[in-house]
Amino acid sequence: MNQAMLAELKLLEPTPVPPVDSTQRLPVGSDIYNEIVMHLYDEAELLDDLRFSEWLETLAEDLEYNVPLRHTRPSRETDKSVIRTVQHMHDDYPSMRLRLMRLTDTNSAWGEDPPSRCRRLVSNIRAYITSNSNEYRVDSYMLLTRSRFDSDAFDLIPCKRHDVLRRENGKWKLARREVILDQAVLGTPNLGIFL
Repeated sequence: MNQAMLAELKLLEPTPVPPVDSTQRLPVGSDIYNEIVMHLYDEAELLDDLRFSEWLETLAEDLEYNVPLRHTRPSRETDKSVIRTVQHMHDDYPSMRLRLMRLTDTNSAWGEDPPSRCRRLVSNIRAYITSNSNEYRVDSYMLLTRSRFDSDAFDLIPCKRHDVLRRENGKWKLARREVILDQAVLGTPNLGIFL
């Protein structure tokens, strides 16, 4: 691969989330931990209730939102199962705002009209202090159920999320999210929803 191609691939890679330092883990039940948990639950409710303009207010203006591709690898290569240079979603704040405007202010979001009925179940929340005093790395599991049209079937989308939450002017903002899907082949027709 030549240098130009390597540089282009590097542009596609998301900014890494801060590393986990187990000595900096917030104890369950501490005030900040409880605030973070409440924020994640409130965020899930905003998305489940299709309150996208309110959700947009919880996003930092330097947001990075990534859903990399997943490949099945042998046990000795599981660290290579997430391909960060190929992504289902690779968004920043302006592109996320456009996605949301398309859903709410236009008639062109045919993949989500009528909208999917989703339930986001958030669990296994672990929060860590980072080197930035107002930012926390937050890892969580999520199971999203998605029902479309009048079908009695529904899709399940399990994933792990690596977030950076930042406190700005007394409010929590999502500055970074990487969603690691459990499935290598998606069991849902599109990702016109947010994880």
